[in-house]
Formats: sequence, C-alpha cells, structure tokens
Amino acid sequence: MPQSPIRKLVPFAEAAKNKGITVYHLNIGQPDIETPKPVLDAVRNSHFKVLEYSHSAGNESYRKKLVAYYDRVNIHLTTEEIIVTTGASEAILFGFLSCFDSGDEIIIPEPFYANYHAFAVATGIKVVPVTSGIETGFALPPIEEIEKKITPRTKAILICNPNNPTGYVYTESEMQQLREVILKYDLYLFSDEAYREFCYEGKHFSAMYLKGVEDNVILIDSISKRYSACGGRIGAFITKNKTVLDTIMKFAQARLSPPGFAQIAGEAAAELPESYFDITKAEYKKRRNLIVKRLNEMNGVECANPSGAFYVMAKLPIDDCDIFCKWLLKDFNYNGQTVMLAPATGFYETKGLGKQEVRLAYVLNCDAINAAMDCLDKALEEYPGRV
Repeated sequence: MPQSPIRKLVPFAEAAKNKGITVYHLNIGQPDIETPKPVLDAVRNSHFKVLEYSHSAGNESYRKKLVAYYDRVNIHLTTEEIIVTTGASEAILFGFLSCFDSGDEIIIPEPFYANYHAFAVATGIKVVPVTSGIETGFALPPIEEIEKKITPRTKAILICNPNNPTGYVYTESEMQQLREVILKYDLYLFSDEAYREFCYEGKHFSAMYLKGVEDNVILIDSISKRYSACGGRIGAFITKNKTVLDTIMKFAQARLSPPGFAQIAGEAAAELPESYFDITKAEYKKRRNLIVKRLNEMNGVECANPSGAFYVMAKLPIDDCDIFCKWLLKDFNYNGQTVMLAPATGFYETKGLGKQEVRLAYVLNCDAINAAMDCLDKALEEYPGRV
C-alpha cells in the first residue's frame, strides 16, 4: 500500500507549526469556504431518540432528494439506481470489488488521484496508466494510445471529470470517444464527478449522458467538495446496471449502513438553491486566476490553466519534488511562513514521471494564496536543488 502523496508530509508540517511557522496548506483539497449553514443546522436540529442504522443503500428520503438533484443536471435516475456510500472512496472500493477479479486491469489517464492506486492495491487490481502531459493541459490522451493498453484482462477505464489533480475538464467529444471504446471492448467506464459544479469555461458533460452504454457506465459522486463538507464522508455509487447494483449491495450490507448524521446533512445540501454554486464557483474561479497568474510569473515555472475542480499542476525548476516539498517544511521559511504542496510523483503510475511537478489546491482565500506564492517564489530562489 503506497503512502498518500497528499498526507505523507504531515509530520513535517506539524513540526514546522510547533516551531511557530505558519504553513499554508495547498497540499490537500480541503476548502476554507464554510459548509452551508442549512446543512449544519439540519444536523444540529435533528431530533430522534435512537441513532439507528439506515438502509444499507442509504435512507430512502436522501436517495429521493438525490434523484431530484440529478434531475436538475439532466441525469435521470430512480432511487434503486443509487447506493449511498461512506464517501466517494467507499463507492470506488465497492466498484472495484464488484466489477473486477484479482489480476484484472483498469486503464487510468495519468496523473490521477493517488487513492485510485491505493484502492487498486487493496483489491488486487493492476492499474495501467496512459500518460497525459502539461503541454496539452492534461487533455485526454489520444484514443489510439488508450486502445493499445487494452488486454484480455482489461475490465474498465476510470476518469475523474473535472480532474483531480490537473483540473482538466473532459469535452463532449472526448467523452464520445471513450463511449466508442467501452462499447467496442465491452468495458466499464468509471466516472468520478465529485467536482461537477466547478467548471469555469463551458459545461460539464457527464458520463451518464452517453447513449447506448447505460450498463457500462458507473458514476462516482460525493458531497465533500460540492458543499465543502469533506468530513461528512457521504458519497454515492450510481449505475443503471442492475447486476452491478445487486453485487454492490452485498458489500453495502456487509458494512451495514452509511453514516446517519451525514445523510441528514446530505438531504439539506440537496435542497440548497442553485445560487449557492454560482457564488462558490465564482470564488474558486477568482482563486484559480490568481494562482495561475502568480505561478506563471515565477522564473522557470510552467503552469497550465485548469478549466475545473480546484487544483493546478505546475512544473517547477527543481530536481525532485519529493525532496523539495519536504525541504519547504523542514528547512525553509520566509518571514515565518512556508507552503505545503503535494509532490506529483504520487499521482503518476509510471515510474520517473512527475519529478519536477507539484499539485496545488487553490482552496484558501486570495490573501492566503498570495502569501503562499510569495513563499514559493522565494523558496525557488533559495532551493539548493534548483535546475
């Protein structure tokens, strides 16, 4: 089981804080935007005498509200096609356990969310990467490259749209190309759409919009980023494939039920007005514009402009991102401040890739981002391993 590239440097951050150094956390997608008050109030004002198990698929009342939410984004479901999970993480894990045998293969465009690899290790699946690059803004690799990776053991393709860690938003044309591949080879398409609302140019095209492959498509979702409720640990596994749903339910029953209080929070979140997303999306877009501008102004730094989510991948003039990110916390500070980044090597499956790249999460306010960029700019001047 690999260490998390997002969390493995936490001890060094804690040690820096113990010295009185301010650490700007751009390493993890933990927004500083407040969880909506109605969501928290729903939990605070809940009244019951016994905190009971819910249905293994999640409370029907919550699944009905999810159906209404998805209707608003033109995804039409029934409550039976949704299984509420303990975060999107459990949804991915259940999906891997249900759709693969040990030794089967899954194709994922890299760089990708590091925990996909961890879940593959846990379930005995082989991750087969297909590499996207900063020069294209991390667009979907050529479909021919994906087809070259398909073997008799290939069972699925996994995408994150909008993408973590790159912020890339897959176009309708790219999604239709994936449709042709999964239809041709009868593969599952896992689509992690936790950042659906955060598309800054153009509209999001869900895998659930693809026609004629309904039994192949699996949607993974979560309230964590959408409503700034990461600690709620509530996600959803969604598909129209009844055989897969029946299998998933066995795992859902084995873990009994998803968290009760978080389902109450999820119900309240599903009722928030559309204006909530207008405000949060505008704030993230402002932060994106700032961090991309600041990064590209630094000598030797290359940064693509992401179209969604709240992450950016940057190429830095450094020898090794793992050493650099550790050095930032252990040996550097600028006016008593430093910045914590996620080394990009942990987002690549192919060994040796990402050594000069880092992922930054623009989840802090603009003043904090400016201060963090001041630290990074100064650090790049002083870093002994600059190239």
